[in-house]
Amino acid sequence: MRIMDLRALRGPNYWSVKRPHLIVMRLDIGELEDRPTDKIPGFFDRMKDLLPSLYTHRCSEGHEGGFFERVERGTWMGHVIEHIALEIQTLAGMDTGFGRTRGTGEHGVYNVVFSYYEEKVGLYAAKAAVQIAEALINGEIYDLEGDIRAMRELREETRLGPSTGSIVEEAEKRDIPWIRLNKHSLVQLGHGVHQKRIRATVTSRTSNIGVEIACDKEETKDLLESYEIPVPRGRVVRTEEGLVEALERVGYPCVIKPIGGNHGRGATIGVKTEEEAKAALAKAREISRSVIVERFITGLDHRLLVIDHKFVAAAKRTPACVTGDGRHTIQELVDEVNKDPRRGYGHEKVLTQIDIDPPTLGLLARSGLTPESVPAQGEVVYLKATANLSTGGTATDVTEIVHPYNVFLAERISRIIDLDICGIDVMTDDITKPLHETGGAVLEVNAAPGFRMHLDPTEGLGRNVAEPVVDMLFPPGSPSRIPIIAVTGTNGKTTTTRLIAHIMRNVGFKVGMTCSDGVYIMNRLLMKGDCTGPASAQFVLKDPLVNMAVLETARGGILRSGLGFSYCDVGIVTNVAADHLGLRDINTIDELAHVKSVVPRSVRADGHVILNADDELVMAMRKNVEGKVALFSLDENNRLIRQHCKLGGLAAVYENGFITISKGEWKLRIEKAVNVPLTYGGKAVFNIQNILPAVLAAYIRGVKVEELRQALGTFVPSPAQTPGRLNLFQFRNFQVVVDYAHNPHGFEALGRFISKVPDTPKIGVIAGVGDRRDEDTVNLGRLSARMFDEIIIRQDRNLRGKSDDEIIALLVKGIQEVDPAKKFTVMKKEEEAIRHAIGTAPKGAFVVLCSDVVPDALELVLKLKEQDEQVPFSKEDIPNRNKELVG
Repeated sequence: MRIMDLRALRGPNYWSVKRPHLIVMRLDIGELEDRPTDKIPGFFDRMKDLLPSLYTHRCSEGHEGGFFERVERGTWMGHVIEHIALEIQTLAGMDTGFGRTRGTGEHGVYNVVFSYYEEKVGLYAAKAAVQIAEALINGEIYDLEGDIRAMRELREETRLGPSTGSIVEEAEKRDIPWIRLNKHSLVQLGHGVHQKRIRATVTSRTSNIGVEIACDKEETKDLLESYEIPVPRGRVVRTEEGLVEALERVGYPCVIKPIGGNHGRGATIGVKTEEEAKAALAKAREISRSVIVERFITGLDHRLLVIDHKFVAAAKRTPACVTGDGRHTIQELVDEVNKDPRRGYGHEKVLTQIDIDPPTLGLLARSGLTPESVPAQGEVVYLKATANLSTGGTATDVTEIVHPYNVFLAERISRIIDLDICGIDVMTDDITKPLHETGGAVLEVNAAPGFRMHLDPTEGLGRNVAEPVVDMLFPPGSPSRIPIIAVTGTNGKTTTTRLIAHIMRNVGFKVGMTCSDGVYIMNRLLMKGDCTGPASAQFVLKDPLVNMAVLETARGGILRSGLGFSYCDVGIVTNVAADHLGLRDINTIDELAHVKSVVPRSVRADGHVILNADDELVMAMRKNVEGKVALFSLDENNRLIRQHCKLGGLAAVYENGFITISKGEWKLRIEKAVNVPLTYGGKAVFNIQNILPAVLAAYIRGVKVEELRQALGTFVPSPAQTPGRLNLFQFRNFQVVVDYAHNPHGFEALGRFISKVPDTPKIGVIAGVGDRRDEDTVNLGRLSARMFDEIIIRQDRNLRGKSDDEIIALLVKGIQEVDPAKKFTVMKKEEEAIRHAIGTAPKGAFVVLCSDVVPDALELVLKLKEQDEQVPFSKEDIPNRNKELVG
């Protein structure tokens, strides 16, 4: 078996709009296409032995054991691999269950699709599932535990931590979008101007001064002490001499810890001798140059959590420990504790496994113990110096019993330090009593406190401490999303996208736009090239200036990674025509329509789906959408439009020469098409079609009729406004058009425009590309022969799979099928072809340059036009010339 392609989808996609996180593996099962599972001796039994939990998979049978029945009866290996990939993720602690396997049309080649929680784990699972299947086929022993361990490690490396993850989950519950901004814990909540950021439990509202104070333990202690907050007596030292002086003042037992430490790193508690103190100093100085020596406060360790200066939770923390039974060693007792199913690797479960590491050995040695020591019955042996859950400690929720005075104290401390999310470590024998009555003290104030102990305490109720964080960042009623208008289709989507962005800018929106020319933020080009995929969409949604996104959305990005957004407010489909068929297993126009339908199916229920009522494939999409449907048509008498409007629906039509919005039985005439520059006096009918959905989308978003009319009048087709979309240049003796037409549907539309132009002869510069079917390239040749009196064949820079001679031969074949005598010339370089076409064009000619690298073609044409228009200039041409001053 051979993996031909492997990719992760991260948004609504061809396979599922509701399941954005899918792995797609293109798999060639080779000779196994002729050997289903019932033809492989012993396969079923070996699979049951290795993965008995696959019994829970229902498959299409609809009951447990259904998948086993399919395998026993005989199914294909791609189907088996799908289920194995899902199950090994579940065994690694990531329970996921969506999958499907579909043939591609090639013999033995399948698309194996399954869901994932962590992308890297999903990709690993795909490869591992193939290896497992091969081992089962060949009867080989397989290390399944090794894969599960590797997937757990991958998950811990890549997933969000429990604190960040809990905030993200709470945001998702409220339909607040989020974007991970790096591979760690920096996350954006909300889109565009509404965004807020978090890094673990530090937010975009967190005071930098507050963090600096909290990270300096000496400054924190001094500040709290000045506000009459009980803190341990202590001193800051940097040398052994200073340590000795501090010990004389503080006394024993004491705590020695780095000033800049966190999570207990470098801290030693219960220091009783000078020798221990010097060792603790060296350990602390590994973390920071300055070290604090404090009086050791006896009692129980508590963490009080304050969010937005309001107390929300409290936990009593116990360091990792074991209780002796008089029979087992400390190591044996640790191994037994680690069997607790609540303990796992890293943050995967409520508790973390206890490791006997060098700090543990040092702590044991101070009590005269080793891992082989046998503690007495009931003797508690502490294994860590701090009570952090990440080192195996436990937590008990005590939120309900914290004394009101201690609550007051915690909320006051959060304001003194000025932290919006604040963890306060308190040592006291009894949290139900005021701190000053128990002799307790505030040990530390933590910026970015961990939430894990409150979300999943070992004992007591879990607290949704992420809820007040999201309340603080997004108070009820505040927006988190910006409007998203997504445009897809085969042709016209770039012009439609640009026109919508122009209209919305005119009425005051700060628009982020993606299109096949680049990414624009507030009309400034920030990224060049084809930017119609999900990465470009995310670029716009991450920009803090943008309050509206207008996104061209092409098939390539949808198939490669899915959409770059979970859903949109307006989704437009301009049309569906044959283009790029045969790529990424999209072989028919119906399959292409299904790809395009991802956009309208991703429109939110209160949004609008705008469909082309003149296109049967587009209109079929209305059956599977949740949003409200609005239609557009070039024919005011279109039967579907009339029915739609009769039922009170919204539509845009070309009616009696006007671009018109129909709202039920009412008509709002926007402007005569001939007066709109984009239509070239009404001759560019395909641009009238592009205008209709753009006007409809803007109207839906609240743009007034007079504002629409003004925007249409100021959207002038040009290299700056609509690069490569019917850009017309008037040379002295002839005209030149640069257009991106690159498929039969686009060529036909361009041909109808050219037929209305009286200029002659008509000269076309055309090219083919290698990633289209041969019949499509031949058809381009046929269409060119009908459109032009003379043809110049050039070649694209990117041949995409075929040689230039192969492509040229196909174009010539199409030309000669229509007119064997048609004049054509082959000039492979685009610059040479353009210079020849313009340099030899006779008077009155109409030259059409079909270019795929639009910026280069436009630059050359503008350069040639400047040379063509050069006019002699002399001093006599200066109006009101003063001869004494000028010559």
